Amino acid sequence: MGDPLLWLASGLGLGDSPWAAGTVGSLLGVPLAWWLLGRSCRRQLAIVGILLVVAVPVCHLAEQRLGGKDDGRIVLDEIVAFPVAVLGQGAARHPWAMAGAFVVYRAFDGAKPPPVNLTEAVPGGAGIVLDDTVAAAMTWLVLAGGLRLWRRQASF
Repeated sequence: MGDPLLWLASGLGLGDSPWAAGTVGSLLGVPLAWWLLGRSCRRQLAIVGILLVVAVPVCHLAEQRLGGKDDGRIVLDEIVAFPVAVLGQGAARHPWAMAGAFVVYRAFDGAKPPPVNLTEAVPGGAGIVLDDTVAAAMTWLVLAGGLRLWRRQASF
């Protein structure tokens, strides 16, 4: 892609993958999340908030240029939303926890259970980013519960 906006929206071209573009593109969210977990919770929230807000117009313009509603090549939304799944959960820096969060996130994003499916009705870039953010928030709940159980088991 010669267009810098489309290059960014496609996750530096990963969204052009012929196989599972959303999953391939989402992989860039893992090092981002890992890096963020080394920051204070306040800083994590601020950075993720800024990234999500910036992603809305980028995804909106990319959608317009590509001519399709939430075109599969647009993966910036998956990249910047994934860190929401691990916000403030330092134990998620463990490779198995991060991998588990990634798998659950992709499952929620792909299956679109309620309320994820309801957010797709929001038009434009806001809807593109919102469904992934809700999927990541649901993943956060699953991860928090799983980590709590893991800690409880480890203490016995």
